[in-house]
Amino acid sequence: MTSRGAAGAMASAPAGAVWTKTCQVLKHELGEATFGSWLGQAALRETAEEVCVVAATGVARDWIRRHAWRRIGELWAQNDPLGRRLDLKSRMEVESAGMAAHTPIPAPAAANAPETPQVFEVEAEVAAPVAARQGRLLGLQDRFSFETFVSGPANEFAFAVARRVANWSDGHFNPVLFHGPYGFGKTHLLNALAWEAMKSAPDRRVVYLTAERFTTTFVKAIQDRQTQAFKDDLRNADLLLIDDVHFVAGKTQTQEELFHTLIALVEDGRRVVLTADRSPTELSEMEPRLRSHLQAGLVCGIEPADRTLRLGILERKLQTLATQGRFVPAARGEVLQFLADRFTDSVRELEGALNTLVARVGGDIARLTLDEAQGILRPHLSVTERKVTVDMIQKTVAEHYALKQADLISERRARAVARPRQVAMWLAKQITTRSLPDIGRRFGGRDHTTVLHAVRRIEALKAEDAAIARDIDVLLRKLRG
Repeated sequence: MTSRGAAGAMASAPAGAVWTKTCQVLKHELGEATFGSWLGQAALRETAEEVCVVAATGVARDWIRRHAWRRIGELWAQNDPLGRRLDLKSRMEVESAGMAAHTPIPAPAAANAPETPQVFEVEAEVAAPVAARQGRLLGLQDRFSFETFVSGPANEFAFAVARRVANWSDGHFNPVLFHGPYGFGKTHLLNALAWEAMKSAPDRRVVYLTAERFTTTFVKAIQDRQTQAFKDDLRNADLLLIDDVHFVAGKTQTQEELFHTLIALVEDGRRVVLTADRSPTELSEMEPRLRSHLQAGLVCGIEPADRTLRLGILERKLQTLATQGRFVPAARGEVLQFLADRFTDSVRELEGALNTLVARVGGDIARLTLDEAQGILRPHLSVTERKVTVDMIQKTVAEHYALKQADLISERRARAVARPRQVAMWLAKQITTRSLPDIGRRFGGRDHTTVLHAVRRIEALKAEDAAIARDIDVLLRKLRG
């Protein structure tokens, strides 16, 4: 299989060259922002059976089919001398279409070559249940694996580092620290790393624990006069994984013990991976020596998920829920987009909202309308969100666009004012309980039809204009604190 980014050239593959030419024209015709939002993360997949454009998400696939597929077909036909048929699928469709079809087939072994692959396969089958038992004893969660982790620009570097460490690759940095906001995949990544490390090297010792558990176990060891046993248990690990290391900040004895454990393991060539909610430089309550050693290896930040990644996470979660509930993994694009735009602060909250919808309607989620989804989630939103007023929205939007609040309620129609005003109206409709007429009155006595037009315009622009989508992401975060 050949797969590369839409914007990348594949000069050695004829299909890739045709796709590159097609993308160059599309970028010019659609504009870089629109192209980047919907086709920039697409890939071309070429096999013996088909040539297929693979969109990042199902929502992106649907947009491409509605707005660009006919033009893509025209350009492809003009540039492909072989006249091959081009298909369109989402990444999820490709991955769930049959993993066996995508498994590389090993080349036939030479006559006198040892049968290492066959021996390895048998060992892997034996190792899998052993790893599963060890993982459950360590407190690992089955659902957190590399296969269920959705990667994107916000986390792809951390994801690549985790996979490299899990495969016991040489040339690693030590220790590795993943940091980022609550609910954006740090624990998932650490669990996945542990599972994979145990499967790939069942003879090596992996130890996983939260910083809280590290602390309570250490305190108990002191009380029971078993500190040496505690130290030996950790320092004999080939790979030590500690989640939420920021928890030890301010705990003098625990920090001291963690510091010496870290030194002993790193000097002995053992591997250490940790997570924190902030970068080491921001852990002000942490003992300076420990903070310095956390910075000495590789520090990987995990940024808040962008809109494309949030949509991908929703589709992956829907696939999982559909498998468990035995229904078709489909939902209306407008419903998934609403969830992706509304739950921007935490992947856990994002998945929790989808769980709520599926729990209420089950397999009927494919027929669930946007109004029905909002109605189901409204009680949860009112509990979890702070009270946001139209006045707060106007002040925040005005500040973001370097305007005065009075500009948003004025009669000015210049684009530099009209677009921010539409954004503010869209936000007022999304995160307040005000009616359209009420919102209109608070924007200089405008009619409810003006507000409705603004809401629909911003809905359309979010899908087409990456800059508007980013602005809305930033504004939602500010307003929700």
